[in-house]
Amino acid sequence: MKLESHPRSRILVTFMTTNPMPSMSRSLVFFFLFFFLTGMLAAQRHWDSSYVAADADVLVLRSYLSRKYTSLSFPSEDLRYQPNSGLNMGIGFTYQNFTLNLAFPPGFLNRSREPDFPRFFDLQGHVYPRNWVIDFFGQFYNGYRIPGGIGKAQGYLRPDLDVLKVGIHANYIFKGDKISLPAAVHQSGIQKKSALSPLLGFELYRVQVAADSLILPVQLVPKQNYQQADFIHLGPNAGLIGTLVLGKGFFATGTFTGNLGVGSTWNSNAAGANWNLNWGTHARAYLGYNGPRFGVNVNYVYKTLALQPVENWTQEVGTGNYRFILVYKIRPSEKFASSFSKYNPARIFSK
Repeated sequence: MKLESHPRSRILVTFMTTNPMPSMSRSLVFFFLFFFLTGMLAAQRHWDSSYVAADADVLVLRSYLSRKYTSLSFPSEDLRYQPNSGLNMGIGFTYQNFTLNLAFPPGFLNRSREPDFPRFFDLQGHVYPRNWVIDFFGQFYNGYRIPGGIGKAQGYLRPDLDVLKVGIHANYIFKGDKISLPAAVHQSGIQKKSALSPLLGFELYRVQVAADSLILPVQLVPKQNYQQADFIHLGPNAGLIGTLVLGKGFFATGTFTGNLGVGSTWNSNAAGANWNLNWGTHARAYLGYNGPRFGVNVNYVYKTLALQPVENWTQEVGTGNYRFILVYKIRPSEKFASSFSKYNPARIFSK
């Protein structure tokens, strides 16, 4: 499900149903939701009409395929744990600055998933207030596997391995009135001219890794290992956002930021916490056609975060979301527009 609200501050929340979360983790997630949905962020500046054509009264209907995941990798061991996620089919709409998307994982598209693995919870929020882009993550993945296996084994399954990631990533867009991410993401507006702007921001993440047995396979690491760890990472980031209008509705939009922050860890094998410099990257790309009636969009969002080394191993968490979207736009009658406006959830947060 995806929810966008506050007509002056675009908010997109994405989540997938799962098992219950730990109380502390649940509190962190709903703190983020409360912060964003109560409209504490500044109002969106009007777009520069020579660059962006925005029309909230156009009803954008969409169908899409998507996949979301959070992986855990150990580059020094050439090892990567993949979650038990798969492809989702969905439908949705955007109208009067409100977006709702519903998706489910059909069985015929996910025959390689492990049926007995625990379910997971994946919450992603994307907020577009005044010259800002803000992403937050609340991801609770239960059950991992190495699809290629280890050695001669065909598969390596870890239903006991859990990864929790909660964080926020914020960027200030210096020329935010000339670049419309809603036009690229939801196709609720149309980017008329190409534009480029620097980004500057900050990010903060907490990651927990835990299992009922040792994290790394004993076949690969028989001596040094660990069973649980708690990580924190924070620091500034900088990068670029740009959109290229190719003519007659075709566009390419992307952002990239790099982060160099401080990180630490607490785990069952360590005597205390040590702070070191760690890096991270965040990238998103949108490519498609956005016309007055039809649209198509292929997009990919990816965040990689290098965690504090444990027992001399380098380790990373990668979060991704890619989608293929088909869009059809109509202009409803004045009666429908008036009725929808009365019950539009976005009105609650605009007051």
